[in-house]
Amino acid sequence: MHAIFPYQAPQWSQHLLARPSSRIALAQLPTPLQPWAPPDIPDTWECWIKRDDLTGATLSGNKVRKLEFLLAEAISQGCDIVLTCGGLQSNHCRATAVAARQTGLESILFLRTPTPESPLSLTGNLLMDRVVGAQIQRITPEQYRQRTALMEEKAQQLRAQGRRPYIVPEGGSNALGSWGYIEAIRELSVQLAQLGQPIDDIVFACGSGGTAAGIAAGLALAKLPIRAHAINVCDDAAYFYAHINTILQTWGISSPAEDILDIIDGYMGLGYALSREEELQLLCQTAANTGIFLDPVYSGKALYGLTQALQKTPERFQGKRILFWHTGGLFGLYDKADQLESVLQPTP
Repeated sequence: MHAIFPYQAPQWSQHLLARPSSRIALAQLPTPLQPWAPPDIPDTWECWIKRDDLTGATLSGNKVRKLEFLLAEAISQGCDIVLTCGGLQSNHCRATAVAARQTGLESILFLRTPTPESPLSLTGNLLMDRVVGAQIQRITPEQYRQRTALMEEKAQQLRAQGRRPYIVPEGGSNALGSWGYIEAIRELSVQLAQLGQPIDDIVFACGSGGTAAGIAAGLALAKLPIRAHAINVCDDAAYFYAHINTILQTWGISSPAEDILDIIDGYMGLGYALSREEELQLLCQTAANTGIFLDPVYSGKALYGLTQALQKTPERFQGKRILFWHTGGLFGLYDKADQLESVLQPTP
């Protein structure tokens, strides 16, 4: 069982509204910050990587930073089961299911799939969901549009049975969950000071908006001279700006998201969790060249978008030192095995 402890927000964020009062230690922190030389980055740029793929083994990825605050609230409220939602291979749902079991909670996952009646292929994140005992409720994309109502309806049924449910929003990306990345900026600022390493721009994948809100707000509040760039892997820039502005307003931040965050739109490709050959080729080449695995849904698309943006719109970056924030998602590779086989070089 993990202990909950009082949380002290960074001094530069003390004026914000809705500050968390408690936190639970789930992630392996701080995550490494190291030089990196991925393929297709022009030689005129220097690249570093923040390894949030190393927040843990089964808790790998950015979601666990959010869950440290969300599950602390759930436990403080005496809850005994958490509900959340995502795609069939959701990193967030896997992290929630694993963290729930580590903290003595049960979980119900609402997973989106166009074929909810088809036999399940137990690979990647879905396999881990099942192994830790999560209850799976498969829903169609049409039903998923009503995910908040569906989870609340289930929560009401559980309350009638004497249970104490806690709903974690998609991606953990509300104001409380997003606080995980305000805290991550404090961690990064310490690392940069220790290394004496200046960074001009931070680039990362954006799938539900919480990581983007926390990073952009943290940089602005800490007055770090770094520009944040989110590469969206679903929806569009307008959608994410609206969602992130809601989070900023909850915190009492008057500056609009458009002033503190650059969303690099146009690299969703075929759609959420759908991969193009060129994206997978870069993912494989990156692993072969650097030994660092990206995932096909988030960080792989983000790196592909970064390489394209550096070539097509280099003026949007304020300097030549870029930090790529790896948001995890390794287990999603297993679901792409057939596609990956087609882009890998044959074994001699």
